[in-house]
Amino acid sequence: MTNDLSRRSILSGLGLGASMLAAPAWARGQSVHAGHSSGHGGGKTLIPAGFDEVSGEVINLTIGNGHRIVEGRRGPGVAVNGSVPGPLIRLTEGQHVRLSVTNGLSVDSSVHWHGLLLPFQYDGVPGISFPGIRPGETFVYDFPIRQSGTYWYHSHSGLQEQSGHYGPMIIEPRGGDPIKVDRDYILLLSEFTTLDPHFIMNRLRAGGGYFNYRQNTLTDKYPLSAEERRMWGKMRMMPTDIADIGAPTYTFLANGRGPTEGMEFLFRPGERVRLRIINGSAQTFFNVRIPGLPMNVVATDGQAVRPVEIDELQIGTAETYDVIIEPGAAAAYSIVAESMERSGMALATLASTPGARAAVPPLRAAPVLTMGDMGMNHGSGGMDHGGMDHAAMGHAATGEGAAPKAKPDVVMSMNGMKMRDTSLLPPDVAIGPGIDMVSMAPVDKMGDPGLGLRDVPHRVLNYRMLVARDAHAEAKEPTRLLELHLTGNMERYMWSFDGRMYSAISDVPIRFAWNERVRVKLINNTMMAHPIHLHGMYFEMVNGQPAALQPRKNTMIVQPGASAQFDLTANEPGDWAFHCHLLYHMHGGMMQTVTVMGPGAAT
Repeated sequence: MTNDLSRRSILSGLGLGASMLAAPAWARGQSVHAGHSSGHGGGKTLIPAGFDEVSGEVINLTIGNGHRIVEGRRGPGVAVNGSVPGPLIRLTEGQHVRLSVTNGLSVDSSVHWHGLLLPFQYDGVPGISFPGIRPGETFVYDFPIRQSGTYWYHSHSGLQEQSGHYGPMIIEPRGGDPIKVDRDYILLLSEFTTLDPHFIMNRLRAGGGYFNYRQNTLTDKYPLSAEERRMWGKMRMMPTDIADIGAPTYTFLANGRGPTEGMEFLFRPGERVRLRIINGSAQTFFNVRIPGLPMNVVATDGQAVRPVEIDELQIGTAETYDVIIEPGAAAAYSIVAESMERSGMALATLASTPGARAAVPPLRAAPVLTMGDMGMNHGSGGMDHGGMDHAAMGHAATGEGAAPKAKPDVVMSMNGMKMRDTSLLPPDVAIGPGIDMVSMAPVDKMGDPGLGLRDVPHRVLNYRMLVARDAHAEAKEPTRLLELHLTGNMERYMWSFDGRMYSAISDVPIRFAWNERVRVKLINNTMMAHPIHLHGMYFEMVNGQPAALQPRKNTMIVQPGASAQFDLTANEPGDWAFHCHLLYHMHGGMMQTVTVMGPGAAT
């Protein structure tokens, strides 16, 4: 595939159905500089959807603000180089890059290069790796490119990510791409809201269910028995509490465009098309499918995996998946990215000719949490006791296949049990008002495809299906186990690790010795799925594959009431952020600092 074809293919996916040569600059995603104004979302400049492409040894980026109009609704916007998403940054493995970022806001800002291996001082997290970029100032990120694949970047300041401060990044492999395709497209999923993100955060803190429009009543379509209602009442939440925010508060976006705004990708029948799916949302899990067209997953979080053919996948916030598709004779195919709680969808079209459209399936019935999502399920999968036993150290994951559904007898057995039995937690977990529920029997659910996808009739991706394409050069056994509990109080909207909410001032970091091999076990004591992201390093998911073939990732979903494990070699010195990538959970406290001691440093 020539570079020229690659550019044409990407640009053809940025338009509104017309020829890109005839489209205006904003439709092609070219920069239209956003004006400066107070704060980060009240400017008068209209910020267009779509993105330009930048590349080279020196790249200049400017953060500005204004307003956005999506589906006829107006809301605050933060733009990079004048658009939302920000420009596609195209780099090549082995090059050196200087990214000069100017902050045109009246508040501090930053850029975090999600998934990139780099010196920690260029990671872009204020309070951990650098002080941030003050208004009117420029910060130069200067580092070599040590990898290839699909990545993205976003703000790590305030709540700017919600308003549009994010963009895609592609790093071409040194020596050419081993995956040959005819077209190469980016599908960046996100959300738009008319609300200021600080208003959203304040309302969530006042009551975690403020934006939940799917509350149960005695006569609604999610009928519960009186006993089930009493049990859910003890936990002070509803079984429909799948996501903190959904439609109509959110409009779900594909490359910055709403579902009726014509996002399309052109193809010719029989071509191989790579779709680089990036979840750049603040708070949304998406279930992605292309009705009538299978997808071959070939990479995740920029790391190559053995191809696995599926019909649908769940992508957590901040994850990326590269999939290969081969459109057939149909005039068009709908790319459906349904929000996990099924309140809305992002939509794009694979079109054989500009303007061609396919049928769009209706939203499916909303999923409902079960007691199994609170770790009450004692079915297949077994109890997860957390020791460094033969299963933990022999790289065998507990349980087999997808998590079983909670059965009525399991639900009924909950009668009289305490929802907040903190005696089940280890002594190093801080017990206090930040914990309002404790999973009684968390099991490994690497085979769980995600909420709402456990009963669909087609093939759905789960983490057990991922196998690293290339064996790891180092696959030594971990020497210790680090157990961390994901904790929270839904009613007060408090989120934490081990019951401790993050504070840049008082946080005690998680310390790793230089080159130490550690197994990290995450136990989710909440009833929400959390995409946990580690900055600066990659880990290998313990998913039942041989140690040398465990897939490498930087972001991993931990299912409700479940556990998940990964192996980590601490070989990137410095201070790194480690957090839930749901924006409001991170700002609600679910974040810690990881410190890797440098070579020769005392531990």
